[in-house]
Amino acid sequence: MTSRAEQTLGYTILGLFSIIALFPIVGIVLTSLQDPDGLAAFGTFDGLHFSNFADAWSEANFGTYLRSSVIVTTVVVVIAGVLSILAGYAFGQMRFRGATVLFYVFLLGLMVPMEAIIVPLYYDFREWGLTNTYWGLILPQIGTSVAFGTFWMRAFFRGVPRSLVEAARIDGASSWFTLWRVLLPLARPAVLTMTVLLFMWTWNEFLLALVMVSDEGLRTAPLGLSFFQGRNTSDLTLMAAGSVIVALPVVLLYVFLQRHFIRGMLAGAVKG
Repeated sequence: MTSRAEQTLGYTILGLFSIIALFPIVGIVLTSLQDPDGLAAFGTFDGLHFSNFADAWSEANFGTYLRSSVIVTTVVVVIAGVLSILAGYAFGQMRFRGATVLFYVFLLGLMVPMEAIIVPLYYDFREWGLTNTYWGLILPQIGTSVAFGTFWMRAFFRGVPRSLVEAARIDGASSWFTLWRVLLPLARPAVLTMTVLLFMWTWNEFLLALVMVSDEGLRTAPLGLSFFQGRNTSDLTLMAAGSVIVALPVVLLYVFLQRHFIRGMLAGAVKG
């Protein structure tokens, strides 16, 4: 058992690191609420000026940027999520020739960074007419997301008791029925955790949008925020307000799904 002194030390360390992690977040929020006509200073509080968000929204055209991010992120998460579940089930529960080699091929998507392939990818997409389109942003991120999602879901399906699958087979269930009706309800925490991670990574992707898109109407929220900050380097409150607007969807999704997210992470740690 853990002694009271060890518990106190553990909570103290966790509290300290929580303060360190939350300080820049709280500082940005407080800065975004400062008086735009005053002398802005990071992390200070001089009242609630919510008009900063309206000004940043109108000046930076965040409505268009957020729409592009929602389109790209939704398509990537849905397609990559479904493909990851199917591939994870195949690698985790089925036995077929070349499974190990094929799985390592999938893992290449985790090993090769986007920075290493972005230049040849741009020239290929330009030749195919996919630059300055949503598909130029969606297809590469589906590829990298499926690599992680397959790895993640395979770990879950390998941890499912074999007797459960065999019982479903004895009852006459097909592989498709076993996946969607028997195993997938059990995989809900793992699927939701994967969804949150894919959403965060896709939403925050910057380099791909910077290279593939030059049309302002197709810019995603992080890229639009970068251009907005470049035009408002002297207005700290507007830059902070823009940062809060871009980060808010990810924060809301995490808060809404945090129980499932933590449960899925813990399950992966125990099985991993």
